[in-house]
Amino acid sequence: MRDRNLDGPGDPRDNAQRMADIIDLTLVADARKYFEKLLHTRGIGYFLRKEGGRPFEIEPAKVELVVRTAARARPPHLPKPPRPAVEYCRKQIRRELIRRVVEEMLMTGL
Repeated sequence: MRDRNLDGPGDPRDNAQRMADIIDLTLVADARKYFEKLLHTRGIGYFLRKEGGRPFEIEPAKVELVVRTAARARPPHLPKPPRPAVEYCRKQIRRELIRRVVEEMLMTGL
């Protein structure tokens, strides 16, 4: 039986091209807090387009507002969040919003 050295150069996890992006979880947590606050005060309709062909279409500008507000509310000693962290945050807020819209649709019987 061969002796494997998992920390050696042959380990596929050592590929620098596939290095994982660092995600700023504080940005996501702050964005979720702000999202919850807006949802509580303004309701789900605030995040939906008023005009358009589809009745439950999400307004991308509202999702962007949540992410930008969370990024600006960071303490000044923290660096600006990297682009992948902002994209990840945007995706997470959008997913939560879709989940909430579907929940509302089911409650109204659509």
